[in-house]
Amino acid sequence: MQRRKLLLSAAASLLWSGQSQSQSPAWPAKSIRWIVPFAPGGTTDVVTRLVAVELARSLGQSVVVDNKPGAGTVLGVDLVAKAPSDGYTLVTVANSFCVNQTLVKSLPYDGLRDLRPVGLMGMSDHVLVTHPGSGLKTLPDLIAAAKRQPGKLSYASFGAGTSAHLAGAMLEAQAGVEMIHVPYKGQAPALNDVIGGQVSVMFGNWPEFRQHVQSGKLVALGMATAKRSPLAPQIPTLAEQGLPIESNSWNGMLTRAGTADAVVQRLNSEINKALQAPAVLQAFQEGGIASLAGTPDRFALFIRSETDKYAQVIRKAGITAES
Repeated sequence: MQRRKLLLSAAASLLWSGQSQSQSPAWPAKSIRWIVPFAPGGTTDVVTRLVAVELARSLGQSVVVDNKPGAGTVLGVDLVAKAPSDGYTLVTVANSFCVNQTLVKSLPYDGLRDLRPVGLMGMSDHVLVTHPGSGLKTLPDLIAAAKRQPGKLSYASFGAGTSAHLAGAMLEAQAGVEMIHVPYKGQAPALNDVIGGQVSVMFGNWPEFRQHVQSGKLVALGMATAKRSPLAPQIPTLAEQGLPIESNSWNGMLTRAGTADAVVQRLNSEINKALQAPAVLQAFQEGGIASLAGTPDRFALFIRSETDKYAQVIRKAGITAES
């Protein structure tokens, strides 16, 4: 097993390293542009801005966060895939980066060839919620209702192919039920319609859903975690209720392939340092975000694993970018 892990790590390094170009020892000698391929205000945007403040302080250069949403994050990622290999253009990616490898037939970039992992940053557990008027209190309630009314209940998502969509597809497959998928352009509008009762249920980030569950605007049917979350120990997992569904939203930094090893390692070191900064630790704790510090190689292996996981779900459920 240990030998296999070492081989995998070595393979990941070769896949993601690309040809390192010569780099000035003075890096960084100018400001850094950090693209977020999502609209402002979500967990990925918040995590990026928290870490960017710490990076700017430690690197001695401004770090400009630039929101470039569009095309299921493809637009923002492509900007970095076509940027110079100098470490001055970064992008925060999330689950969608791995999903798009299977979901999008003609990506304008090659995820392995054009981009290089720098490091993981944060992860938010998903919770399955409904509105109080649904009368549902537990996962078995939902499954029973879905079986009584095939194709009548609905589940919202942040958009076709998002982690919330795939989690809903896993629920349908494992429970043997049929529901209607209702994609939205982002989590906020989807959440509003679940609260309003226009949609039956939804998987989403615990940090954004927590206050609504605590205030009674939403009912938590279960956490999509292997074990009870320390951030929500009172909520049973879906696995406890019969369906071992694990779903979350994570984020990490990539840069252009070919960026010098020394720059990638410096960025990774600074990310890990930033994740331990008191302001970041406090914000993560209050927001229900888990820190995921680690090496570039660890992130590369994580991306490969996530890509394979989502590919299986997408193919089995027959999900398309328009579904």
